[in-house]
Amino acid sequence: MEPLASKIRPKHLTDFVGQEHLVGEGKPLNVAIHEKHLFSFILWGPPGVGKTTLAKIYANNVDAKLYELSAVSAGKADIKEIINENSWGKPKILFLDEIHRFNKGQQDFLLPYVERGILTLIGATTENPSFEVISALLSRCRVFVLKELSEKDMATIIKRTGFKLDKKSQDWLINMANGDARQAIGMLENTFALYKKITVDNLKNTLQSKFLRYDKAGDEHYNIISAFIKSMRASQSDAALYYLARMIDAGEDPKFIARRMVIFASEDIGIAQPTALVVVNDVFRAVETIGLPECGINPVPQ
Repeated sequence: MEPLASKIRPKHLTDFVGQEHLVGEGKPLNVAIHEKHLFSFILWGPPGVGKTTLAKIYANNVDAKLYELSAVSAGKADIKEIINENSWGKPKILFLDEIHRFNKGQQDFLLPYVERGILTLIGATTENPSFEVISALLSRCRVFVLKELSEKDMATIIKRTGFKLDKKSQDWLINMANGDARQAIGMLENTFALYKKITVDNLKNTLQSKFLRYDKAGDEHYNIISAFIKSMRASQSDAALYYLARMIDAGEDPKFIARRMVIFASEDIGIAQPTALVVVNDVFRAVETIGLPECGINPVPQ
């Protein structure tokens, strides 16, 4: 059965919610879509903020044939198949989700097709493209940064689901989803399927069940790292250690965790404790050069 998030996905720019700095009047993606400007670009931002939706809207409006691949499971053979397929005169747009998961060899293979205009690339990533995308490919793409959805945007999207919930339940859901529309919609859909009524208690019970698993290649990958960051933000050390242990135990890439800690030290701590960035950079360096399990015992300056 088609997920609700897919069913209510906007098909036109006028229905798109959020990212006004990109799709508002006179903004770059708005202009590109209306003028049917065909070019490669990368959408960088957190999960559930509209990257896939924007790619679909763009492809539809520039009258191109859209091919969708996930870098988690796709490879060179999938790209070759797209290259060889007849698009009946329409330009080909490849939407490559999680482009940061393509290794250097795969990106090198993709490069000449983007270079020659055989494929127009739209990449989507939650990671900084400067770190994860090879420079030759990155230089041929514009990078658009997407932001977490605001509370107002989230309320608009929740209303579109058609579910009835009181203000207390809506506020709890918006706070839990942390700007991720897909997670909010999924929570509503799952809660209603289980309990037939949306309440704060029912939402909490659904969330508890959902967090019992951790899928490194799926939504739980982002849910758990988000919980880890929120725990540190709230100075809840036990909770932070719990989520850290879950990620490590599930086989998460420790460099991914360390990068998030660097961001946290910069954005959430900042000049309140300047040495925090020094410490976490030492952590990242140890993780990068030593790796698990030995990096777990490397001392860092306090």
